[in-house]
Amino acid sequence: MAGPEPDTIAVAPAAHSRGGLADFVRRTLRIEGVPIVREADGLALSSRNAYLTPAERGVAPALNRALVAAAASVRSGADPRAAEREAAASLFAAGFAKVDYVEICDAATLEPITRLGWPARVLGAAWLGATRLIDNIAVPARR
Repeated sequence: MAGPEPDTIAVAPAAHSRGGLADFVRRTLRIEGVPIVREADGLALSSRNAYLTPAERGVAPALNRALVAAAASVRSGADPRAAEREAAASLFAAGFAKVDYVEICDAATLEPITRLGWPARVLGAAWLGATRLIDNIAVPARR
């Protein structure tokens, strides 16, 4: 005898990604967003953080700072692609070895935007040593 089928999943916004879990879940379950829990320095809490060396842990909050700066830049009218490039450059300057992506996307579709006129998210993934860190932040629509 089968048990009840789940109908809700709680995911942090960090689970936003193109395809994968988000698409599968969106078709079958109701999604309820929950806030990202962060350390005092802005680093998102994650089991991945345990793999960081002490030196890498000191650099890791730069990911959140870069995304926050990109969000502020685009809210001030900057071109989203320019804000993404600036964020990626700041990650390399901070000591990240590789930046998989920094993208400013429509919050609902996760498609890249060309201008801010609706709610968006800044998504980022970058490597410190052997650890891939991911994060994202909301960019509310300008009024």
